[in-house]
Amino acid sequence: MRTCLAIGISLAASIAGPAFAAPPALSLPAGAETAAKVIDKGVLESAVRFLADDLLEGRAPSHRGDALACLYVASVMESLGLTPGGPRGGWEQKFEIVGITTTPPETWAFRAGGKEVTLRLWDDFIAATGVQAAEESVSDAELVFVGYGIQASEYGWDDFKGADLRGKVLVMMNNDPDWDPAVFAGKRRLYYGRWTYKYESAARQGAAGAIIIHTTPSAGYSWKVVQNSWAGEKFELPDEGEARIKVRAWTTEDATRRVLTAGGFDLDALVKQARSRGFRPVPLGIRTSISLANAVKRGETGNVLGLIPGSDPVLKDEVVIFTAHHDHLGIGKPDAKGDTIYNGAVDNASGVAQVLAIARAFAALPDRPRRSILFAIVSCEESGLLGSAYYAAHPTFPAKRIAADINFDAANIFGKTHDVMLVGKGKSTLDAIAEAAAALQGRVVTDEPFPDRGAYYRSDQFSFAKIGVPGLYFKGGLDFVGRDPGWGKKVTEEWAAAHYHQPSDQWDEGWNFDGMIEDAQLGFFAGLAVAGADSMPGWLPGDEFAKVRATTGGAGAAQVPHPGGNR
Repeated sequence: MRTCLAIGISLAASIAGPAFAAPPALSLPAGAETAAKVIDKGVLESAVRFLADDLLEGRAPSHRGDALACLYVASVMESLGLTPGGPRGGWEQKFEIVGITTTPPETWAFRAGGKEVTLRLWDDFIAATGVQAAEESVSDAELVFVGYGIQASEYGWDDFKGADLRGKVLVMMNNDPDWDPAVFAGKRRLYYGRWTYKYESAARQGAAGAIIIHTTPSAGYSWKVVQNSWAGEKFELPDEGEARIKVRAWTTEDATRRVLTAGGFDLDALVKQARSRGFRPVPLGIRTSISLANAVKRGETGNVLGLIPGSDPVLKDEVVIFTAHHDHLGIGKPDAKGDTIYNGAVDNASGVAQVLAIARAFAALPDRPRRSILFAIVSCEESGLLGSAYYAAHPTFPAKRIAADINFDAANIFGKTHDVMLVGKGKSTLDAIAEAAAALQGRVVTDEPFPDRGAYYRSDQFSFAKIGVPGLYFKGGLDFVGRDPGWGKKVTEEWAAAHYHQPSDQWDEGWNFDGMIEDAQLGFFAGLAVAGADSMPGWLPGDEFAKVRATTGGAGAAQVPHPGGNR
């Protein structure tokens, strides 16, 4: 028996990929609302408190805390009666990673016309290796300003114009063209504006290195986040011969200005020059050398997979996937209080707690859903979405049979809201499902408030999008119940400035779980609706990922750049 909840959804009839023949109202099975009530404060709090405890040492991949987190998640899944969803009947999909700890020099010198500018590590620049070798260096290389460093034929944009950039160090802006909605997506950042794309783009040019100019508006976060995110051990999948650069670096805006001034250039004038399709790379006549020492070691981590097999004889071979990442930054540079453990309570013990609570709700249903449900608690999101990318490359269900990914990353800890934000709103027919599910709670779905920060490309649903799978990525709303307008934006931005990727992202008894509960229940309702629909959702016409689903059935992603890191 199914309960049909008339919300009055109007789904797009024409989409890329298989036709989406969902019912005109959100259809949930009997017992759904009762099952959702098992998602409560105790279930969420216990998971967060364990995963964010100092004993797990920040859950760095391939370290002890990582193994403990995986064991904990698998134990919870087993206690709920889930079926192991990993290879060979296990709970984990293990994969090899390479850990690299780079020791940059304390200073970095740049020379032009008899002048020399010296930058200081940490305060002025951050540098890491782009190769998996014990030592790497760049010797007497020229700097070249390449604007945005973007090649996008669909927008008629090429910042390189065929220039020979082999062996050069490229200086790039950390965003994409944003002044005209007809150029790229206006203020909404695409993957072309992400730092990961910049380094990949430089590698395709044969460059020796790349320097990204940091500003808080262009990055969406402060210089402190760059410092903490790039300090200590970083992780990658093993090198398979892809193009790489020797040096990946960031410099502050002030430091960049000083270097450019030594060469007779003005940063503002260069930026203005880059805001044109006719831009050509600008050789700066500034030369530099740098050597990096790297401690390289191989390790293993894993995605924890728990399955609820579907009940429909045909649709059980299709799956709805819920994801959250269990990793964080481990042990790193001490903060002002001397704390070295980056606990990652909000980012992302909270998301793991939500997905495990959703699994509890599915287990509480009187009947299994029509499609299978996979709970994938993935690794190495902070290191470049590596866990979800590995799953996407080695899926336990064929990509064309993955109906949707519903991702949770950094929960709302401030209370109930009248709204819920959907990162990537306007991309797929899943919007209608999300809106109908939110309406059950008396809430509305809103677009992300900071589209210029490229959040869609910074969490694990991006790895699934690249193989053609549409996704929902909910973020807590900003219109808080009982609060003045503007309060929500203020407290979330203040929290991010003080705690994001800091040791202070810890469990706090002052958290308000009401919004976290409501968002998890929302994800449960949305996933249950997708699991019971007659057909799978799809991308809206013209979306950047629609062609992948339509032409390959989800088997490839040639049109989209390689997935990159989180921040």
